Amino acid sequence: MALNGNSGNSVTDPAPGQIPNDGTGIVELDGYLSPFKDALRSRYAKTKQWLKTIDETEGGLEKFTRGYELFGFHVLDNGDVKYREWAPNALRAYLIGDFNNWDRDATPMHKNEFGVFEVTVPGKNGQPAIPHDSKLKISFVVPNDQARQERIPAWIKRVTQDLTVSPVYDARFRNPPKEESYVFKNKRPPKPKSARIYEAHVGISSPEPKVATYKEFTQNILPRIKKLGYNVIQLMAIMEHAYYASFGYQINSFFAASSRYGPPDDLKELIDTAHGMGITVLLDVVHSHASKNVLDGLNMFDNSDHLYFHEGGKGRHDLWDSRLFNYGNHEVMRFLMSNLRFWMEEYQFDGFRFDGVTSMLYTHHGIGTGFSGGYHEYFGPAVDEEGVVYLMLANEMLHQLYPDCITIAEDVSGMPGLCVPLSLGGIGFDYRLAMAVPDLYIKWLKEKEDIDWDMGNLVFTLTNRRHGEKTIAYAESHDQALVGDKTLLFWLCDAQMYTNMSVLTEETPVISRGLSLHKLIRLITHGLGGEGYLNFEGNEFGHPEWLDFPREGNGNSFKYARRQFNLVDDNLLRYHFLNDFDSKMQWTEEKYGWLHSPQAYVSLKNEDDKVIVFERAGLLWIFNFHPSNSFTDYRVGVEQEGTYRIVLNTDSKDFGGHGNIDEGSRFFTTPFAWNNRKNFLQVYIPSRTAIVLALENTL
Repeated sequence: MALNGNSGNSVTDPAPGQIPNDGTGIVELDGYLSPFKDALRSRYAKTKQWLKTIDETEGGLEKFTRGYELFGFHVLDNGDVKYREWAPNALRAYLIGDFNNWDRDATPMHKNEFGVFEVTVPGKNGQPAIPHDSKLKISFVVPNDQARQERIPAWIKRVTQDLTVSPVYDARFRNPPKEESYVFKNKRPPKPKSARIYEAHVGISSPEPKVATYKEFTQNILPRIKKLGYNVIQLMAIMEHAYYASFGYQINSFFAASSRYGPPDDLKELIDTAHGMGITVLLDVVHSHASKNVLDGLNMFDNSDHLYFHEGGKGRHDLWDSRLFNYGNHEVMRFLMSNLRFWMEEYQFDGFRFDGVTSMLYTHHGIGTGFSGGYHEYFGPAVDEEGVVYLMLANEMLHQLYPDCITIAEDVSGMPGLCVPLSLGGIGFDYRLAMAVPDLYIKWLKEKEDIDWDMGNLVFTLTNRRHGEKTIAYAESHDQALVGDKTLLFWLCDAQMYTNMSVLTEETPVISRGLSLHKLIRLITHGLGGEGYLNFEGNEFGHPEWLDFPREGNGNSFKYARRQFNLVDDNLLRYHFLNDFDSKMQWTEEKYGWLHSPQAYVSLKNEDDKVIVFERAGLLWIFNFHPSNSFTDYRVGVEQEGTYRIVLNTDSKDFGGHGNIDEGSRFFTTPFAWNNRKNFLQVYIPSRTAIVLALENTL
């Protein structure tokens, strides 16, 4: 298994028992890591030391990561309510709320030697004295001027916002009657062999200009996702964030599911319904930084600059204007790892896409840094070892306690070992995102003529990944849909999307090119780009508008903060062709399983003809990117002899193509070596089309 996609340095897997237990096992897989053994040993030793400390002081990882059962609010069997909060810098603390008429002195808390405040509010006749859904806060007396300050409890599980009164969130005491609590009905689905991911945001999942709800997503969007053939949903903007337009990336309450889409039980129903459809659900988790809000966030919680975060400049992200966690602190580690456990247990998520991993891995956070791929960039003083160790521990915990858990890293740097297990000295993710792929498409659509597209560069970008480390490929994600950028179809068709997407209008050369390349780009990314595939909601049918959340700069308009699914449901519009093709692509993968098959063998990259040919999962893939040339009896090599038939054809009229290819054709191999393959067959491949062939006996 060659780990280094750049070098072709092929090394066989070490035999069991030969793996060194000091974190350098990964060197056996990738010899280019040999000069960095000391750095690998260091991060591994620190991770092992953390595990030892947690075992000795906390009774092990399983117990340590249930911090949400220790901190925050808990109703005891006798109706008493116990509340705990870590705030070492505060002198005194009081619990205030509706239950005690906001009396600042009525309910004092006791502080222990670890800086943890605690109070028990006695029940009344066996019932809690704090009513369900009532508001509360913690009131601190802080050093220096002995001033009072009120904060939202850090471990609170429900917060709400009333923008007619204030943008500041209110903490709510969550203790619904048992008979009103949602009960999960479905088991988690097994871990998918091929991850086909639908990246979605609940709030924008409606054609109407409003914030859509969990209920609406469950009723309207889940059936679409299932029908399309995706088997994983990645939910964005679920952890509570004060500012809607932040796309969910400025978290203020880490244990609260966003209330703007509805109550917590509605999110549970969404996940449970998805599980009933056999769909895995991932949470977009933001542990790379936190909102700098003071009144309803973690910032300055106990009036110190350094409770959950590093103090001073080290604790601030200049570009994101947010706070950075201190991953070396025991209580911060408890908070973040318990946060992962909480979402897995309370809401039954199946795993996480970790946002902003590059920021966690490096002290420069990736700001103003271009990564060349030189190994020296991944080790040394620029690496934030505490951030690396936190990710190693988080992945180890999740995979130990939830064997089917999926974790995905969003990292632009290409850190080696990101998706290698801890036992070999890796960081332990299941997948990484192939972030260079969409960048290539956008750059070419902006800067190059179609005839100048470089087939070798396209293949290189799609296959340049660290073997043995699984990759999620995508042609475009939410990043490309945001205002200031454009989706692929928008780059391809621009203004004609408003005038010529009806089948009653002329199919102009611009629209024809747009539909063709949209399908070709997605298909080659799906087939060649990785061990998983991702699509952002709406992009499967070429959503016509960018994404812009209501904010001051646009008059708080919802016009672009929505997904126009009505367009794809109108058979007089060409969007449904792209949607139908996307669905065909997903379900064909479900049958043949190329994403969990070994990487493709590319037999042809012809720059003059603009033709790419490869084999994967027993299928023969043939792409003609040429803007004008079609080829008759085009000879392509194939290893496996036999009779082949078409299983996917971008030129099908069902998908808005021109119907120039006879889909009933049978292709017979000739036993003559061609392009390093044992056999060849001949195909008709029109301009800007692709066909995928399978052996007749697999149909």
